[in-house]
Amino acid sequence: MIRIYVPRDTTACSLGADQVAGRFATAIADAGLNMEVLRNGSRGLYWLEPMVEVDTDRGRIAFGPVGEADVRQLMADRFWEGATEHRLALGLTEEIPFLKNQQRVTFSRVGIIDPLSLKDYCARQGFEGLNAALSMSAQDIVSCITQSGLRGRGGAAFPTGVKWQTVLDTPSDMKYIVCNADEGDSGCYADRMLMESDPFSLIEGMVIAGLAVGAEQGYLYLREEYPLAHTVLRDAIELARHGGYLGNNIAGSDKKFEIEVRLGAGAYICGEETSMLESLEGKRGQVRPKPPLPAIEGLFGKPSVINNVVSLASVPTILAGGAASYEGYGVGKSRGTLPFQLAGNIKQAGLVELAFGATLRALLEEFGGGTRTGRAMRAVQVGGPLGAYLPESQWDTTLDYEAFLAIDAMLGHGGVVVFNESVNMREQARFAMEFCRIESCGKCTPCRIGSVRGVEVIDSIQGEAENEPAREQAVALLEELCDTMVAGSLCAMGGMTPFPVRSALQHFADDFKIS
Repeated sequence: MIRIYVPRDTTACSLGADQVAGRFATAIADAGLNMEVLRNGSRGLYWLEPMVEVDTDRGRIAFGPVGEADVRQLMADRFWEGATEHRLALGLTEEIPFLKNQQRVTFSRVGIIDPLSLKDYCARQGFEGLNAALSMSAQDIVSCITQSGLRGRGGAAFPTGVKWQTVLDTPSDMKYIVCNADEGDSGCYADRMLMESDPFSLIEGMVIAGLAVGAEQGYLYLREEYPLAHTVLRDAIELARHGGYLGNNIAGSDKKFEIEVRLGAGAYICGEETSMLESLEGKRGQVRPKPPLPAIEGLFGKPSVINNVVSLASVPTILAGGAASYEGYGVGKSRGTLPFQLAGNIKQAGLVELAFGATLRALLEEFGGGTRTGRAMRAVQVGGPLGAYLPESQWDTTLDYEAFLAIDAMLGHGGVVVFNESVNMREQARFAMEFCRIESCGKCTPCRIGSVRGVEVIDSIQGEAENEPAREQAVALLEELCDTMVAGSLCAMGGMTPFPVRSALQHFADDFKIS
């Protein structure tokens, strides 16, 4: 039987993938052909979605972007025979440069398997990490993660093994695994792609984390704006339970673990781990002061492992292949790979998983292909709305945590938003303060009041554009306000909002002089 793959991914569906799949199904039925339409996840080449693939003797061949109106001609051209001359033909999927030049480790199954097929998952090394973990002691599992060099992929880049070790070493009658899937950073969609396209990898990672620290209950805190991910996760958890990978006697062992999905309520601040814990406990999402650390007193006051989706989904690969295999990717203290997500004014928007060590310029030019409008790139924001705006002089910076820290920037969750030469960076600085004003939990004064004053001061700079002394005084006041927010805020919401503001002032000063 010939298989036709049409992605069932939020972005692909928003571009008409459901309608395309329906047209293929109808055409196949009408022609009485021995074919089936499978809904895989997206490969992450979003400028080509919906990207349809078909199995051939040479491998999968891709076509895209495919619209409803294209289905009839594709069928008439018998595209499943490898119609490489068709105007939508992209050739062998694995040979498309955007994919071929990546190092897909955590995302190795994304876009390839049926997301809700345990058979497909197991056929591609699924649950091999769990099987390895079941033969190891808790300490050996934690040591493996520590040796791999895995760091949190959610923003702070804290060593995962250190966090797990703390939870393991803290005595308690109950411990928890909490997956932070409240992916709210602008330009970020890696978590969503994983949950929609390879949910069992996340489930497996959470189970292994439970084995590592002695936890039997996991919570997955999902942003409510991801309804398809919610549906897929709910079905995947049920399938995993029936398959013996959740509940009692996991994979025939005497171990047990359960996962419950909880939906957020649209608050950006709940992406901060302590605010998320408050929300999970049924309270208003507000930042908790530290100490105590969540690894010691977390959910319901118990020791808790808190990692994001990509961090936990990376764990099965590490356990299956060994720490050295994962550590072999990357540079310096940045080991493994990171999924970079290209967005904004970029020609080839999509997900690129690379080992740490490439440059930002290579990511933008070799994978992104320049701007969508054809105008020159002017600024790039990496790491979400709290990330710095980087001018061209910094695009040769190596994509690793320490290199970005050295230029007062951050990699964060790997979101990369591109702006062309038409952007006004004063407006972008104002947006950073305005975003903080709207999303602040309000618990600490520097963030709650500082963001309001930040908007006012930036507006005053614009108003004094022709009065140089007054303008300089306003800029000095803004810089002092940024210092206060960095030094006095309880969490990264207020403490990092100055990053984009300061970078705009430093690298795009002319935009603060024009009325």
